Amino acid sequence: MSTPVGPYSPWRRAGDLVVISGQLGLVPGENGSVMVDGGAADQLRQALINARAVLAEAGADFSQVIKATLFLVDMADFAACNEVWVENFEVPRPTRSAVAVAQLPLGARAEVELWAHAPQA
Repeated sequence: MSTPVGPYSPWRRAGDLVVISGQLGLVPGENGSVMVDGGAADQLRQALINARAVLAEAGADFSQVIKATLFLVDMADFAACNEVWVENFEVPRPTRSAVAVAQLPLGARAEVELWAHAPQA
């Protein structure tokens, strides 16, 4: 799991809801986290790997994700990112919004935020 790039919590629980902060396509590098090579789809794929790790730390998993927000710098990447989405989420997939943004942290092309319904045992 990558270290947050700002002063925020990777995840928070509110009752049965777990909300994770936006995840980028970061991997460990020699001098800290670095963006994976490739475009938005490659970055989203890694961001979802990172999101799995954050959810697991919070006691949740992808089957419990109910809402997602996908941020893209270029909506031309929408179709390729949808392919990555289908690889990662089974039916019924979470609800999702896709938002075009002017810029993302660290020059990212894609970022994903997830909400999960994960009742505590």
